[in-house]
Amino acid sequence: MEKEQYAFLKTLVATSLVLLCLWAAQWQYQRGVDRHARNVLIAEQSQLPPIEFKNLLGNIADYEWRKISLRGSFDDKNQILLRNRYHDGMYGFEQLTLFVFDERKIWVDRGWVKAGSDATVPPQLQPTNQGLISIDGRLRLDSSLPRGKFFAVANDSERNLVSQLDARRGIQTEKFYIDLISASDDSMNPDVPVELPELSDGPHMAYALQWLFFAGLVIYGRRLIRKSA
Repeated sequence: MEKEQYAFLKTLVATSLVLLCLWAAQWQYQRGVDRHARNVLIAEQSQLPPIEFKNLLGNIADYEWRKISLRGSFDDKNQILLRNRYHDGMYGFEQLTLFVFDERKIWVDRGWVKAGSDATVPPQLQPTNQGLISIDGRLRLDSSLPRGKFFAVANDSERNLVSQLDARRGIQTEKFYIDLISASDDSMNPDVPVELPELSDGPHMAYALQWLFFAGLVIYGRRLIRKSA
C-alpha cells in the first residue's frame, strides 16, 4: 500500500512539473508573439511619412512610432533630465524640453547629453532657439517614457520630479511625447538622437522549445523510474 502511495506521489510531482513546463512554454511563446507583433508595428509605423498634429484622429495609440511634424517654440525654462542614460559606455542624461504649439504643450526628447566631469558640473545641454521652429519627431506614448528616476533642471536651478512639474508650474501637457529627429534650425538637431529600439524577436521562441524539452525529460524520467521500480 505504501509503495502504491509513493508511486502515486511521484506521478503527481511529475505531472505538476510537466504542467509547469507547459505553462512556461506557453508564456514564452506568447511573449515572442507579442514582441514580434510590436517589432512589425514599429517597423511599419516608423516608415510612414510624417503626419501633422491636426490630422491625428481617433485613438492616439494608433499613431505611436509615427513621424509627426510640429511648428512652435521650445521653452527652455522647462526642461527635464532623465538620469542613468548611457551612450558608448559614457554616463549622461536624456534631455526633455517643453515645446509649445497651437496653444498646446508637449515634452520633446532631444536625445542624450554627456554628464559633467563631476557631480558639481552641470551637463552641456542642447542649444535652444526660442523662436518659431519646425520639428519632426516620432510620437511616443507617455507610458513608454524611459523608466528611471527623474529630476527637472530649470534656469532658476530648481529640481522637481517630473510627476510634480506640471502641477507646480501650472502646465497642462499632452498625454504623449516626441522623440526629436530633426529641426528646421540645424543647430538644434540632437547630437545623439533617440534611436529606434532594436527590432529583434529575442530568445522567447527558443525558451519555449526549451521548456517543452524539459517537459519531455520529466515524462521520460518518470517512465524510467516506473520501469526500474
